[in-house]
Amino acid sequence: YRDDDDINDVASMAGVNLNEESARIMATNSDLVGTQIQSCKDEPFLAAIPLHKRILEMAKKLGITDVPAEVVTFISHATQNRLRTVIEKVTVITQHRMESHKDDEWYEQATDVRSQLKFFEQLERLEKQRKDEQEREILLKAAKSRSRQEDPEQARLKQKAKEMQQQELAQMRQRDANLTALAAIGPRKKRKLDSPGLLTIGGEGLSMSGGSQAGLGTPSSRQYARQKITRVNLRDFIFYMEQERETSHSLLLYRALLK
Repeated sequence: YRDDDDINDVASMAGVNLNEESARIMATNSDLVGTQIQSCKDEPFLAAIPLHKRILEMAKKLGITDVPAEVVTFISHATQNRLRTVIEKVTVITQHRMESHKDDEWYEQATDVRSQLKFFEQLERLEKQRKDEQEREILLKAAKSRSRQEDPEQARLKQKAKEMQQQELAQMRQRDANLTALAAIGPRKKRKLDSPGLLTIGGEGLSMSGGSQAGLGTPSSRQYARQKITRVNLRDFIFYMEQERETSHSLLLYRALLK
């Protein structure tokens, strides 16, 4: 027991209590005490047989006739790791694209392309309406004129004015018929899901009021969390390939740009 006494003396001189350290270690790894750890089966990510055939076809061109199974498993895991890395990076790119800074106090909106397009569309609509009004006035003047001389252009304008009046009359009749049909049908009844006392979550209606139905405040109500879906498009993948050194000059990138 002399060696143990020497160890205790050295530990006590260093200010270490072996009993406290042993108790702390046992408390930290208490969930592992009495458990049995087994190794899981190594399942490849890709199908082993088709992948092995593909590797053999490529290896025969280089003069290699035998490829062990460990190489196939290693390539399968490498493919899985590479695919996971690509998906993670493209997902980050997509999330950055979908991120909105409208409510951020550190960002100030400089241009609004959507409002500009709406403004130009409204200008085009007003310009078209003005031209239609001018053409309508010309046609009405031509229809009201009673010149004795038979002018072919005047006759054409009168015919066009007559057709325009007939078209406007048909539109008015169609509008009156639609209003009459809506009045005969009566007011539209609201669906149950559209009623103000219901809240739609995940396609199911939950009642806001008390009673026999389960409300949002009761423990029996079920709320389904909406799963957030990240949709990756071709532009995100092209941006990823342009940033990567391995794919920035690849044939796959040029093919994607041509689509």
